[in-house]
Amino acid sequence: MPARLVWPAAALLALAAGSLFTGVVDLGPGALRDPEALRLIWISRWPRTLAVLLTGASMAVAGLILQMLARNRFVEPATAGTGQAAALGILGVTLLWPGAPLWAQMGLSSLAALVGSVVFLALIRQLPPTRPLLVPLVALIYGGILGAGVDAIGWQFDLLQYVAIWTNGEFSGVMRGRYELLWLTGALTLLAYLYADRFTIAGLGRDAATGLGLNHGRVVAAGLLIVSIATAVTVVTIGTIPFVGLVVPNIVSRMAGDNLRATLPGTAAFGAGLVLACDIAARLLRHPYETPVGTIFGVVGAALFLWLLHAKPRHAR
Repeated sequence: MPARLVWPAAALLALAAGSLFTGVVDLGPGALRDPEALRLIWISRWPRTLAVLLTGASMAVAGLILQMLARNRFVEPATAGTGQAAALGILGVTLLWPGAPLWAQMGLSSLAALVGSVVFLALIRQLPPTRPLLVPLVALIYGGILGAGVDAIGWQFDLLQYVAIWTNGEFSGVMRGRYELLWLTGALTLLAYLYADRFTIAGLGRDAATGLGLNHGRVVAAGLLIVSIATAVTVVTIGTIPFVGLVVPNIVSRMAGDNLRATLPGTAAFGAGLVLACDIAARLLRHPYETPVGTIFGVVGAALFLWLLHAKPRHAR
């Protein structure tokens, strides 16, 4: 392993180990010799740690892809309407098909997220390219409108408690048998790596990408599909975690540049580690009670975003 990867890998392993021994039930160094402690780790702690890692990695990569396709560094699925559209899809399934199996919820939520992402890209294409700050503004307004629609429907049909679960991510209910859907997001992250060079070229714009021999429409469709399914699966399983897809890609790009194939593994690892650190903090802040990790990351993400806005580029002269 290259020397520059040793410390990040060690930090991620340390966080994962800490996650296994952090919770309401204190597990000491001798826990690995206790059958009951091992059972707790196998049923609850280990699945939760994997769910956090998969969520952080996939949401960071989804944000990176959406930023490439939108050609703007200030958008992410949680604020650009993708997450809100996914929640709207789940709400529609809950109302129209209450007994729908999990695969149907995921499929219809993914379809709603895809439609929401397509509409967002169609909206920002009408904006003047000389006004890039209009893109995140439109994203916030568009996401806010969809989110308000979700809240209004939830209030109308007395489903606000369910809406709160979908819009504020937390991992307290994750255990064996209730997180495996997230492995699909891991597969989508690997698929994104295979398409990394195409996404980088697509980020140059339709004319430039077409001139380089790329089928721009097909690559954009593949990217939106990855972003939509990953977002929908996350919303269905644990809810929405804000800022992951916004701050993580920007921090990594500051350190490693904009080559998607080179930065995508680091983006996935940093996203996984940052969400896991926030999840551990969520378990410790009000121990033995838990704070939703979406709340913790909202504070951390906002602070990191403000730092990104004011910090000078690493290579600035």
